Amino acid sequence: MIVRKFVFTFTIKSAKLTAACCLFMAIGTFGCSSARNSSTAPGSRELRDDLGRAVRLPLRIERAVSLAPNLTEIVFAVGAEDRLVGVTTYCDFPAEARAIAKVGDTQTPNVERIIALKPDLVLVSTSSQLEAFADTLASRNIAVFVTNPTNFSDVMKNLERLGELFGTQAKAQALIDKLNSRAALAEEKYAKRSPVRVFVQISKEPLYTIGKSSFLTELLTRVGGDVVTKNVETAFPVLSKETALALAPDAIILSDSSDNTEPNEAFRNSPAVKNEKVFRVNADILSRPGPRLVDAMEIVGAHLNGITTTPNIK
Repeated sequence: MIVRKFVFTFTIKSAKLTAACCLFMAIGTFGCSSARNSSTAPGSRELRDDLGRAVRLPLRIERAVSLAPNLTEIVFAVGAEDRLVGVTTYCDFPAEARAIAKVGDTQTPNVERIIALKPDLVLVSTSSQLEAFADTLASRNIAVFVTNPTNFSDVMKNLERLGELFGTQAKAQALIDKLNSRAALAEEKYAKRSPVRVFVQISKEPLYTIGKSSFLTELLTRVGGDVVTKNVETAFPVLSKETALALAPDAIILSDSSDNTEPNEAFRNSPAVKNEKVFRVNADILSRPGPRLVDAMEIVGAHLNGITTTPNIK
């Protein structure tokens, strides 16, 4: 079996994946950046990010930059959109995010543009390649807060944490309660049904999918999916056609984008294709670990369990 690893980034424009050229050296670089002052200065506070770093922050965040589309969605969802002064070119939801100043994309953000916006805080994903200028931001007293959700629970924790960052805890908690309730209902709805062997095609060429440590694997399992790549030891692996051919899934979920509109040729004779159990799901909804993940649960659950009366692709 041929399986290669890549860094999955949530900077998806028109639902396209970006394969980063190298792994993010998060603990080493960001650890050094945050160690400039171990004590909390007067008028400031500390909050731990997903790397376990104690990030020193002002008591109130007035200006923030988001370097990932899912984080932009979360900031809006917790009611702090008025604090966003910069986002990436991929931050396109909600529609209001498109009007915010752009600072480049997630992989190559423009540090000069970020500094010019005078943010108190920069929000990043660990798939962002920031080691080149983390110290520069730190030297300007710009806090860098890293998120790295690996499951649904982590996404809810990030909602809570960003609510705490921006002082919008009440709105964040109300949203968390609502999303947890919807997720529980979706899970309960399909709990007694037989699991459906499913393959998630993130991109057709190369054939990227989801693996053991992907938040999507947990998501599909909760709504009746038996992910055929669940034992692959990475989050978003790329498979050889030989490996894919042997999987023979009963259903295929396509992360719908312009270059991923049909199953890879390896699945031509699979039960999924023969029985027209191939379904498109909006790639941004499916791939961004934010509030819309519950939408993905509900949509995928309906597809896998036959509630959708006609397949999305023939």
